[in-house]
Parts: sequence; structure tokens; C-alpha cells
Amino acid sequence: MWIFLAFAIVPLIEIGLFIQVGGLIGLWPTLALVLASAALGTVLVRSQGARAIADLRGALSDLRDPTAPLAHGAMILFAGAMLLTPGFFTDSVGLLLLVPAVRWAVIRYLAKRMQVASFTVGGQTHAAPNSGPIDVEYFEIDPENAPSRPTSGWTRH
Repeated sequence: MWIFLAFAIVPLIEIGLFIQVGGLIGLWPTLALVLASAALGTVLVRSQGARAIADLRGALSDLRDPTAPLAHGAMILFAGAMLLTPGFFTDSVGLLLLVPAVRWAVIRYLAKRMQVASFTVGGQTHAAPNSGPIDVEYFEIDPENAPSRPTSGWTRH
């Protein structure tokens, strides 16, 4: 239902904005403004996309959680689609999503409203952890006899 409303309302907003802006500044300046915003957006998406890919590679190589770099990358991709769609409303949304503080705000907003039900690692599906106790086995490592390099399969050799 939300997608239908978006496909119905967004074009109406764009038409209204084209009429208003075109009436204020004229046809050619309006078209030039739309083309300039698409060109600027393309440059920004390209540079920020490269940065997001570098952040994702860094997170994966350092074995950190890649959720934030993936979310930033997805929003930058969406921003690029919005900037390539002709119109002032979609350009505004696209440019806003290129601001890192706005992306972090969106991530925080969505994280509060999402709950992981399960996840898959190495072909095995696991239920999401709950807030109850976790039963584990462990052993203490004497710092003097500890190996100089970690022997975990999760570290680089």
C-alpha cells in the first residue's frame, strides 16, 4: 500500500514543483537546475560510494560488524537513484541522503524498529540471540604462556 501511495503522490509533487519553479524562474533555468542537480549528485554519489566501499572492505578485513557500511552504501545507492530521477523533490531526498549525519539518523531510526529473527553464517541458519543467559565453555589463558599470535580461525594468518 505504501509503495502505491509513493508512486501516486511523488509524481504529483514533482509536477507541482515543476510548475511552481518554472513559473518563478522560467523553463530553461528550471531544466538547467534539474540537470545541474543530477550532475552534482552523480559526482557526490561516486565519491561517497567509493568511500562506503572502502569502509565495507575495512570492516570485513578487520572482522568488524559490516552493518553500518552496508546501510550507508544502500542509502547512497538510493540517493543516486533519486538524483537521476528528474525532479526537485527526488533531488532533495537524494541530496539529503548524501549527508552522513542524515544517513546516521536514518540508521538509528530504523535500528530501533527492527528485530533480527534469524541469521545465516556459512550456510547454517541460527535463531537470533535472546536476552536470556548464554551457556558457554571457556578457559583462561595465562598471559605469560599465551601465543604471540591469535590462533582463531577469524584472524588473518
